[in-house]
Amino acid sequence: MNKILAWNIGKWKKRCLHVLAMGRTLLLLMIISALFFVVLGLGGMAEKRLNNSPVSSMKGFASAVSSRFFIDMLGMEMPHLTQKEQTSAISGENLTSFVFQLLTNVNPQDPKSLIAREMPGMGSNQPVLLRPGSGNEKAEAPEDYQPGPGLTDTASSGGGKPGSELHVPPGQDNTDPPDSSEPGDGEGKADPPAKNGEKDNSGSPTTGKKSILIYHSHPREGYNPLLGTKSDNPSSGKSTGNVFQVGTYLSDSLEKLGIGVEHAKDDYPTKVKDYNWNYSYKYSRQTVKAALAQNDDLTYLIDIHRDSQRHGKTTTTINDLGYAKVYFIIGHENPNWRQNEAFAAKIHKKLEAKYPGVSRGVWGKDGGGANNGEYNQTLSPNSILIEIGGIDNTGAELQRTSKILADMIAQVYWEDQKVDKASAETSSQGG
Repeated sequence: MNKILAWNIGKWKKRCLHVLAMGRTLLLLMIISALFFVVLGLGGMAEKRLNNSPVSSMKGFASAVSSRFFIDMLGMEMPHLTQKEQTSAISGENLTSFVFQLLTNVNPQDPKSLIAREMPGMGSNQPVLLRPGSGNEKAEAPEDYQPGPGLTDTASSGGGKPGSELHVPPGQDNTDPPDSSEPGDGEGKADPPAKNGEKDNSGSPTTGKKSILIYHSHPREGYNPLLGTKSDNPSSGKSTGNVFQVGTYLSDSLEKLGIGVEHAKDDYPTKVKDYNWNYSYKYSRQTVKAALAQNDDLTYLIDIHRDSQRHGKTTTTINDLGYAKVYFIIGHENPNWRQNEAFAAKIHKKLEAKYPGVSRGVWGKDGGGANNGEYNQTLSPNSILIEIGGIDNTGAELQRTSKILADMIAQVYWEDQKVDKASAETSSQGG
């Protein structure tokens, strides 16, 4: 007896439609996912091409830590890498601090970083280390101190001596001497001779043209030992005791090396009506543009500042002599910041090679908050900002650093002159 099989066509049709609907949905999701990743990839390529942030130039772990820390890590596997007997940078404190910062993105040395990620805009303008310096083992960023309302002259209001000379003999000023554990001032000792057979070009005549402009966007940034004060933010409207004096040290040293220098000493709080500290770089930009308009030979623009950290962090010792440390600052808001960074890197590398411990590295800064982020560096590829010393550095320390900094700048200058001369000769021969 034959059995009759009954097929429920409606049920199978319903199942087929359900499978087709699911397949269609999965196919649609696959297409959307593929498009999403394509757009994401294109966006990443565009961001890499358009973004000028200094962060994009930092490749790998080595650029995130100081040179000595990285060398000591390699030395743990390569015993003969470090020849000199010296204290290892991989101490419990440094290692704990580094691991903590790596895992949490919070810098134990900077309490502001604890809330930077939670407050919009606060973490976006943090300085970025572009080139580490041996004078900054913990990779501490520059510290700025924004004055409050009503710019005060600590030299006149704090019992200082605004009219006194910078070379204050030890023990004869109103400030506490540097801690005995800190680098000494080395008064009375001769400066160390130039290394690697360098020639002392002191007394060389200038070329007759002024090629370097030294100016000050924050002209009242002062130094406690020079003002006889004990302030967290020493300032002076005089021509001594502040960055004006350091600019004079630097310009005099460059002149002795045969390079013409123009030193602008504009005190904007006095010169500008309704002065606003937040517009400091707007005021100094006018100074720079006016100088460029009057002198076509000006091609190197150096804005001299000072850091706000204490003596122990801003001073190093070389041959028992104290030197003020320096920061090089590059503005990320300048689309061509890499050109300016290349100029700063030349000076930084020479300092590292001949006077290790003086440079605290090359740092990049975005705009936003109290940061200008451009620092007049769009006006020339050879425009940089240099912070020399901190609030507690003495005149002798500042003068020594200004002298060796002038030596390094002069070397870069004369190297550039040779290149320009060779290019001009090649062009004339080709014509």
